Amino acid sequence: MIRNLHTEAHLRALSLLIFCPERSDEPVHHVAGLDQKGREEFFWLADAHHVMVRALQPLQRQAHAIGDGEIVALTQSVLDRERGRIVQALTYLERVCTRIKAAGCEVTVIKSLDHWPDFGSDLDLFTAGDERRLVQVLKNELRARHCMRTPGDCIAHKRSFALPGLPERVELHINRLGPVGEHVELAKRFIARRQSANFNEFTLQIPAPEDRVIAGTLQRMYRNLYIRICDVFNTASLIERRMLDFVDLREAAEEAGIWPGVATFLTLAADYVKKYRGDRLELPDSVIEASHFGADRTLVRGGYFRFPALPYGLGLYIRQLRHAANSGDIPGTARLSLVPPLASMGALAYAVTGSSGRVW
Repeated sequence: MIRNLHTEAHLRALSLLIFCPERSDEPVHHVAGLDQKGREEFFWLADAHHVMVRALQPLQRQAHAIGDGEIVALTQSVLDRERGRIVQALTYLERVCTRIKAAGCEVTVIKSLDHWPDFGSDLDLFTAGDERRLVQVLKNELRARHCMRTPGDCIAHKRSFALPGLPERVELHINRLGPVGEHVELAKRFIARRQSANFNEFTLQIPAPEDRVIAGTLQRMYRNLYIRICDVFNTASLIERRMLDFVDLREAAEEAGIWPGVATFLTLAADYVKKYRGDRLELPDSVIEASHFGADRTLVRGGYFRFPALPYGLGLYIRQLRHAANSGDIPGTARLSLVPPLASMGALAYAVTGSSGRVW
């Protein structure tokens, strides 16, 4: 974890590389002025925000333009290593999806491929099928080792596996989505509306654009309470390319009780684009009206753009809980009632160890 004064400067440089590659002269001078430790921190942040390839390519071009051979060679080394990791991860991802499908279970790759040409830190899959059968496929046919589950994992029906030769974990979200597995009907969209997409020579199933926004919202606004550069860029790209059906997105989010979170997630993306690029993304009035806060309420902590649990995270949670209760969703309400104790445990774990991963 980064805990020094360079963090905000690193994030500004990465954001400029992503949103304003034509202004990459400032970032290249920033990197050139760093010592070895500073450069390691810069690349760590690029990796943590899943923008390694997208940030280093313009950085390398600008370094080449000004004749900084050291930065050119350094970025090439990092890019070669990262691209090798991605090729290996894609190979395993295709193999896992093929085995799951052969076992009669439907599967969609969530989050991991949203960052393309970058790649996530895990192989995240949503699957619809028998949980015991899925575990057997991973353990018996792929020789995977079942990783220890956190309390949050057990509640959410999420399982993690380590495959021989693969540094990344395979994470299965089985029949449910959300921090405590509160979304069942919403999760069905991820199978019913999935789309085929090509990544290098691999063809894989990914969620529809609206469902990618929903997945990002569930992860960032209702679980982690922070956003990353890749979240902003990925969402902004969907908006700018007019890939989102805002009517469908709103209907699905309202039915699940997470429309305020979705609207805020979209607004945060628009705010950060405006901050670094100067122009604002076009969002429907319904999104702006439903948003609870903007980027001015976030702060840099632990290398990410975080927003306070009080009042913002709590406000979104209470509205979701109230919606579940008013809709007569007793199982969903019961699951959501477990969020406060889990969050308390996570906050304690974060204060002691710097990570809440052993809880969530």
